[in-house]
Amino acid sequence: MPHDENRPAGHQPTEETLRRSSAFLVDEALGFVFPAALRAAADTGVADALADGPATAAELAAATGTDARNLYRVLRLLATRDVVAEDEQGRFTLTETGQALRSDVPYSARSAVRMLTDRTFWRPAERMAHCLTEGTTAFDSVFGMPFFDHFARDEETAAVFHVGMAAMSDPENAPVAAACDFPDTGTVVDVGGGHGGLLLEVLRRNPGLEGVLYDRAHVLAGHRLDGDKEVAGRWSTAEGDFFTGVPAGDVLLLKRITHDWDDDQCATLLGHCRRALRPGGRVLVLDAVVPRDNAPHQAKTLDLMMMASLTGRERTEADFTELFDRAGLRLSRILPTGTVLSVVEAVAAD
Repeated sequence: MPHDENRPAGHQPTEETLRRSSAFLVDEALGFVFPAALRAAADTGVADALADGPATAAELAAATGTDARNLYRVLRLLATRDVVAEDEQGRFTLTETGQALRSDVPYSARSAVRMLTDRTFWRPAERMAHCLTEGTTAFDSVFGMPFFDHFARDEETAAVFHVGMAAMSDPENAPVAAACDFPDTGTVVDVGGGHGGLLLEVLRRNPGLEGVLYDRAHVLAGHRLDGDKEVAGRWSTAEGDFFTGVPAGDVLLLKRITHDWDDDQCATLLGHCRRALRPGGRVLVLDAVVPRDNAPHQAKTLDLMMMASLTGRERTEADFTELFDRAGLRLSRILPTGTVLSVVEAVAAD
């Protein structure tokens, strides 16, 4: 490109700087291959085959019905991130970092890995430039309909999503429930609470509370509240659409809900929550709060996934303050949970 004499020359990087920059950017552009390898291992059950101890790629291939040479290549890449480790005899072991890839352990991440690398997130992310040029999600242009409409028509994909979300949420539920400030008695409504993992943890920790799990009928069909003696007789389910109304309660929980929706949709939902609050009640939004700095944070990554596949976004403290104001609420405090999520607490503004 010819130099524009009217444009300031500015800082000119050295050739060495450009070489380093090029090498860095190329390496980063290859980053998508690692999640693909992680998904391949999750799909084929490699971690389960390693549960009993070290094994060669050939032994693992026989156990998982895979090709030994190609399996070795996948494991070699996973070893660079300490998911597995290879010894001098060519045997692989599952590291501490990789243990949650097993399907038979508490807090298994296998379903979450499969969800996060599912085509419903993968393919729109490929078209992220569409979000920049059109100002809209890329999902509709790929699948021909909005995210949740697609799930309503594709039961297999919906199952991957809901099971994956439960797997992603389960390790968070105990620290999140511990960080929330609950009254001694009253009713907690888990709005869009999925299979009820968070509500179950809340009721176990707070024996004076009753709970309502509120979601769509097909989601509630997979709830996990049955059979737990600690919470027996203290819970119920309610079917509905939180964009049309919310059951009344003293504390309303919204875990990983608001980031799915745009500001207008969230204002509608939170407005219903405001009207459903009993006197002195609180709304607890359990979502990431994006920090105002350049440090790495999972919320900044999730924010682009939301941009590509849904209409929502991750929000800053200022964003939440504005959103609550639109719904007749007031942000009262933000509490850390020890996870990527925070407790963003709101009370009635009047």
